[in-house]
Parts: sequence; C-alpha cells; structure tokens
Amino acid sequence: MPVEVVQTTPFEGQKPGTSGLRKPTKTFMQPNYTENFVQAIFDSIGPDLQGCMLVVGGDGRYFVKEATMKIVQMAAANK
Repeated sequence: MPVEVVQTTPFEGQKPGTSGLRKPTKTFMQPNYTENFVQAIFDSIGPDLQGCMLVVGGDGRYFVKEATMKIVQMAAANK
C-alpha cells in the first residue's frame, strides 16, 4: 500500500484529556480530525514508537471500526 502525505492544519480545541478526546462522534468524522490527533500522538512518542505494540480500544459504538482502521494504517505508514 503506498503512503500518502496529507497536509492539514490544527483544529481548534483538539487536545486530549485524561480519557482521550471528549468530543461527539460527528467531530471525529470531520475530514482529517482523527488523523491529526493520531499523528500528534505518534509525533509525541517519536522514534520510540518503532517496534512497539499498538493497543487501540473503544466502547464499541459508532465509528470505532473506521477510526481503528485509520489508526492501524497510520501506524504502518509511520513505521
């Protein structure tokens, strides 16, 4: 799968809390919103991310499968 670089800009109020982002699902479904947040986490971990196990969790409701696929694809692209 080819890696695609997408230029984005920060979203106002996009910062994690003690239990992740507390936003409505509709917010995460905006173009590049989830990807911006995930990439920021990967960037903050830095090179220590390589070779690590990634654990993704959710409450099983709407958009979990789609978000998980984005996270896995981005993790592979960040290898």
